Formats: sequence, C-alpha cells, structure tokens
Amino acid sequence: MKFTLSWLKTYLDTDADLQTISETLTAIGLEVEEVIDPTEALKPFVIAKIEEAVQHPNADKLRVCTVNNGSEIIQVVCGAHNAKNGLIGAFAPDGCVIPTNGMKLKPTNIRGVDSNGMMCSERELGLGDDHDGIIELPSDAPVGKSFAEYAELNDPTIEIAITPNHQDALGIYGIARDLAAAGLGKLKKPDTSPVKGTFESPIKVNIDSKDACPVFAGRYIRGVKNGPSPDWMQKRLISLGMKPISALVDITNFLTHDYGRPLHVFDADNIKGDLTVRLSKSGETLVALDEKEHTFDNEACVISDDHGISSIGGIMGGENSGTYEDTTNVFLECAWFDPIRTAKTGRKLNIESDARYRFERGVDPATVTDGIELATRLIMDMCGGEPSDVYLAGEVPVISKTLTMRPERVNELGGVDIEKTEIISILERLGFDVVDSGATLSVTTPSWRCDIDREPDLVEEVLRIHGYDKIRVEPLPVSSRDIVTGLNPMQRRIRMAKRTAAGLGLREAVTWSFLSSDQARIFGELPASLILDNPVSAEMDAMRPNLLPNLITAAGRNIDRGFKNVAIFEAGNQFHSDKPDGQQFVLAGIRRGDNHDRHWKNNPEAIDVYDAKADAIAVLNAIGVNADNAQIVAEAPDWYHPGRSGVIRLGPKNIMAYFGEIHPSVLKKLDVKGPLVGFEIMLGNIPLPRSKSGNSRGPLRSSDFQAVERDLAFVVDKDLPAEQIFKIVGSADKKLIDQINVFDVYWGKGIDDDKKSIAVNFRMQPMDKTMTDEEIEALRQKVIDLVAKKAGGTLR
Repeated sequence: MKFTLSWLKTYLDTDADLQTISETLTAIGLEVEEVIDPTEALKPFVIAKIEEAVQHPNADKLRVCTVNNGSEIIQVVCGAHNAKNGLIGAFAPDGCVIPTNGMKLKPTNIRGVDSNGMMCSERELGLGDDHDGIIELPSDAPVGKSFAEYAELNDPTIEIAITPNHQDALGIYGIARDLAAAGLGKLKKPDTSPVKGTFESPIKVNIDSKDACPVFAGRYIRGVKNGPSPDWMQKRLISLGMKPISALVDITNFLTHDYGRPLHVFDADNIKGDLTVRLSKSGETLVALDEKEHTFDNEACVISDDHGISSIGGIMGGENSGTYEDTTNVFLECAWFDPIRTAKTGRKLNIESDARYRFERGVDPATVTDGIELATRLIMDMCGGEPSDVYLAGEVPVISKTLTMRPERVNELGGVDIEKTEIISILERLGFDVVDSGATLSVTTPSWRCDIDREPDLVEEVLRIHGYDKIRVEPLPVSSRDIVTGLNPMQRRIRMAKRTAAGLGLREAVTWSFLSSDQARIFGELPASLILDNPVSAEMDAMRPNLLPNLITAAGRNIDRGFKNVAIFEAGNQFHSDKPDGQQFVLAGIRRGDNHDRHWKNNPEAIDVYDAKADAIAVLNAIGVNADNAQIVAEAPDWYHPGRSGVIRLGPKNIMAYFGEIHPSVLKKLDVKGPLVGFEIMLGNIPLPRSKSGNSRGPLRSSDFQAVERDLAFVVDKDLPAEQIFKIVGSADKKLIDQINVFDVYWGKGIDDDKKSIAVNFRMQPMDKTMTDEEIEALRQKVIDLVAKKAGGTLR
C-alpha cells in the first residue's frame, strides 16, 4: 500500500515529521517497507531558460540552445521540437543522473557542437509518459530555483506492508485513523453528507442473490463532461504507480485507495433496462475492461441488464458499459460483495484488480452510502452534471460482533500490565464500543474490522497501540541439561535412509502432502477426517494416506515426457487420522523401465520385484537392521501384485517394509504405463537403539562430526587369537570406537620365534563434538596400555 505524506495529512492533523510517522506505522503493525523522497533524485535539477535556440549546423532535427540556469550560461544541443527562444523548463546539469534510465550526464560533442547538460521531458524525470517535447513552465517560473520544490514534488512516498488482518488499512483514511488512535494527531473526517438529488433515477437495481450482494447503492448523473482529472488527483495516482485515464475512471481509482472504497461507473446510455445483481449462468461470457473475454460458471456474482452481463461484481467492469471521452450520462455503483465468493471468482477467472484485492479481504459495508456521496461530489466538481436521488437496493449487512474481554488477559497473553481505563481508551480510539461490566468488558467491533473474532484479537489491538516495545523481555529458563545438540536417533536414521536410497540410484522427490480423494481410496479406506474442508484445488482434497500414489503419478508425468527409466523416492509423513499420532514417517520408492541405459558392454535388464526387494533390504541394512534375521513373507497390501510382492517384518505384527510390483489395476486407475515396482519402509516401526544417547555399533551410527582413524601394530604371543586383540581395543571406549579391523598379521624376520605382529585399525566416531588432539592421543595411549596389560603386547 503506497501513499504520499501530503495525502496522509489530508486525513491526519499532525505536526509529526516523516521519521516519526514511519516509526509509528511500523510500531502499530503497518510495517514500512520503503520511503521514497523524490527530492533526492531530483535535487540537481533546476529551472532554466532558453535564451536563444538556433538550428544545428550539421543536423536538421537538432537545435543549439543557449541556456541560463540561474548561475551561468550553458550551451545545450537539444532534439525537442519545442526547443525555442524564451522557453522555461527543467534543466539537468552535467554529473547528475536521469531518474528513469540511470544515465549519468557528462560533457559531449554532438555532430561537431559541444553540449553540456540536458533540457528534460516529463518521462525523463518520471513525471509522466510525455516525451514528445521538453517541459514547458509558466513564464514567471523562477530561473535557478530547485525544480522539485517549484513543482511541489518534495512529497515523500511511503509504502507499507499489509497483513491479512489489516484490510482496514487498504485506504489512506484507515491508515490515518490508526495513527490518530496511536496518539500521532487528530483524525479529519471527510464530508459524507448527502448530495441532494433533483430527479428519480431512471435505472433501478434488483438483487436476486442477497448472499452474493446484500446491498447496492446506485445514482444516475446526467450531463457530465468527461475529460482529464485535475493535476492534484493525477499526481496522487502517479505516486501510486497508476496511470491517469480520465476524470470518471480516476475518481473510482482514487476513492479505492483514498477511502478504501471500490466503486464502478457505468455509461448509463449503454445500459438497457434496469440492472440485476445475480449469479452467472454456466457458459455466459463477458469482455471485461482488461480486454479479455471471460467465461463464467454458475457461481460468479454478476451485474446484468436486458442484454446480458455488464460487470463482474466486486472485481471488474465490462467493456460494453465502461465510460469513455464521449460519455455524458453515468450510473454510479457502490455496493458490498461477499468476500469469499469474490475471491473464488477472481481466482477462477484469473483476474487481479484493486477492487478484488479489497473486497475479498473485507470492505467496510458502512461505506456504501459514504462512498456514493464522496464519488458524487468528485464527479460534480470535475465533470459537472445533475445527480438523481440515490437508489438503494437491499440492506447494509451488520458484520460487527460483540465480544467479552477480561482486562487481565492483556498481561497474561502480552506480558504488559495495562490499567483497565487505558485498555478502554485504546479500544475506543480504534473505533470499538466498550461497556465496562466490572470484571469483564463488552466490546463491539467497528464495521471496518471484520477480522476481530476472539478475545486474543482484542488483546493484540491493545498491545500494538500501547507499544510492542513496552513488552518486557524475559528469557526462558534453561539449564545445560535442557540443551540438545546434534541429531537425535530418528533424525540420524532418516538421514542415513535417504543417503542410502540416493546411493542406490534413486532421485529424491518432494510431492504434496495431499492428493485427490479418488486416488487415495485406491490405496485403502479413506477416513472422513482426512478430507480437507478448504482444499487448494479439487484435485488435492485429501491428506495422503500413502506416499506411493504421488510418486507413481510423478513417474507417469516423466514417462509421458519421454523418460523410459524412472527411479525416485520420497521420505515423509503419511496420514491415517487427524490426531497427533495419526501420522507415520515412511520412505518409499519406485522404479520403472530397465536397470540401466543401453550400453555396448552389458545389456540392460527389466526392473522386477527383486530390485524393489534389494532396495528395501539395502536401506534396512544401512539403518542398522539385520535383514537376515527378519521374516520375508509373500504377503502385501492390495496395491501390490499378488505373487510378485512381499513384506519384511519382525514378528507377525511389526511390519518394517513392503515391496513388490504395483498392481496393474492401480496403474490403470492412475493412468500410468507400467510395469512399476515399489517399496515402502516404515521407519517408525523399527526399534531405536536402547542407549539414551542413541549410540550403537554398526551402520546406524551417523554423525555430523569428523571421525578419526588410527593404526597400531602389537607384538604378542604367537598363539594369541587376533579376536582377543579386537575385543581389548573395543573395550577402551565403547561409545567412541565404532569400527575395528585387523589388517595385518606377521611373523618371521625381525620377530621372535614365539611372537607375531598383529596390526589393527580402529575408528573413533564422536557424536556430540569434534575431538581434540589431546583427546585422540589419550584414547590411543589407553588402547596401548590395555593391550599391554591384558595381552602382554608391546607396540611394534
């Protein structure tokens, strides 16, 4: 949301400077994203006069101008058709940067004539689209004065971020209202008193769908003269980045941003009969003001006349009823449209407009009458005309709510002890009606705050105006034993499983956590608790009960694009209910095609059930499961091919994995070409290490810290088993030493006849920190001492 400082002050009587206003906006939840001061970019530009303009000696379309910038006389080569003697305009001296293109001016020679600086057009200064000629100022413009000051361009633009709960700040009036409540000035209310009509509106309005549009105010204004809007309005629209079009269009755009009230102006002569607000019929079309034809279903709110649809309610008008230069009679619309229906229609039609942006977030319904009176005044001031009486169809909906608030909740939820009288004062300054009932407050929300639903919302309002900076800082009490570093056993298991799957040649995929309910039912029953109330689309209306459907359809998309061999996996949650324990972490993968691409040395082989089994076993082994001890049975769920699938389990109930060929009927329902094989590993069903630290011998040990290896050779009795040395080394530190290998046994020259040399390699894997040189050396020495003590070995 953008606005200029002067625009804000039309509604806020304040002496606060720009910095104070910016800081207050951020403090009350309207975060300032950017402040643009045009005087900075236009600071070098001054008013200058062309004393003389003569034809360039070597170019037909160039003029050599003698320019007086107030301090010196400069020669400038100019290509503008209106460069002439006595013209006063904006001059850019050498060294300054043109705002619109970033060009830095420097002395140059153009067709043999020296040129210094530039006489500027509106486009070059970012003041409009006119670049046909240089700016022409009145004859009394003071030569040498700052152009920005003279043109009153020293008006900073403020841009704020609008959060979803501040639809009331989508108009400058609403922003001023919040600042006044924060104590930064006094709110100045606009004149919304009724404009007296002189005749009855010949166009009436019928509302067929009060759910979509409960109220519609209309007014006929005859004898208007459409033309450019005045400079003050054009400047304000330009400051928003908008292009002025005509007075009638500019007025609606202005009020949308000024008062947060979208309106629409129809060319009354193009309306046939009365207007009807209704739901669209499937197949109806309209060419809107975006010059695109839109086709409707039977759920959009539209405004139609006897010839068909003229406007899309709350979103955009139609070309067939828009206003143009020759418009002389208009019908002014100010209505209130249902936010949810507006949002759905805008999304379906893919139309983005300022009106839709506000209506779908919640426009103040009480501004229906205010808006039509404000717009009438502006039209009469700029275009003349004679207004009719206001025709009001329907009733203004009441969306205010009365909530109970306990004053002590401000301290309990926000950590600030505020007196009840101050709480009441803040709420009343924000427009809430407050009744003090003693222990509680009865608070009625204003019509412009449709987002206030609960007591915590009221607490937030009090806190933001009182000041978030006044909330005391209290760090949470912690002790060293509460601090957990590194990965826990399950996180290490997941990481190892994913690394192993990737090492097997499967590429990791990340799919949605939801899918079509029809697809979900292919993989078993779908509990009602997994159906979404507000899905992002009809094709994703259920939480996924299984990872395989999304992986299979992803493979199908790749197959359709010409990829013959597909191998992907995903690790994530699948859901069985909406309860906290109703989800299970699974790693699933699928393969399709051949085990490798064509090669001269080895012929590829088709993927089959044994590849899926090998994948599952490899992952299980990597995370510390001895698959040799598991039961592998030819049983699997219905989505696998019977006889070509199996289950890996510990006992009859603890299922660790499924694997097999995906059933052809499943592939047919998902419209994917087979055959495909897949596997599912239920990582949560596999017992974790018993150690509290999660440390254990074997492949499950994974750590983010560097492992260290050492080699030692011991001279021991010739008949001592190497296994004993293995056990002694391991007993030095069971948590740190996780791998031991005997890599050499030697007897012979240099060794006594009754002795032999056993060389071992042992690996130290820290789990919570990186080992220091001193710690490594201490453990190495401990191993040497233990072998000497328990086996009589000496270091070779």
